[in-house]
Amino acid sequence: MSQYFDLGEQTLWNPSNGAARLFLRQVSVFEAELGWPSGLGEMREDECQIDPAALKAFVEALLEQHLRTSHAVMIALSEGFVATMLVLAERAGIELAWPVGDPATWDTNKDVQVPGPASDTASAGARPDRLRAESHELSRFMVR
Repeated sequence: MSQYFDLGEQTLWNPSNGAARLFLRQVSVFEAELGWPSGLGEMREDECQIDPAALKAFVEALLEQHLRTSHAVMIALSEGFVATMLVLAERAGIELAWPVGDPATWDTNKDVQVPGPASDTASAGARPDRLRAESHELSRFMVR
């Protein structure tokens, strides 16, 4: 048994029930954290329709939050989810606006990692490339 995440008639992802259930719970967590709707509709029977405009806004807010934090645990907890959302956005044909600028100038003081430095600019600057690579690799395992 599996679930379908669809954009109109096009299936973007067809995970197992367990993977879909975990993913949808994570969606709820990040919707609450960001204060943005994800664009993923309710799972009805075994199908979930996706609103591409809402998905774009959600993924961009998610990227903004993820790339601007210096908190190692928050990064670890969110990285796989962010990569999964990037795959869905790509498959939906959404062009995302990634945060720009020098990571050293970003305000990362909201959730500061203690003890340790408030930011690691080398790793912060590498995170967009790492996310792109991770989502590309993950896409191979996200059957349609």
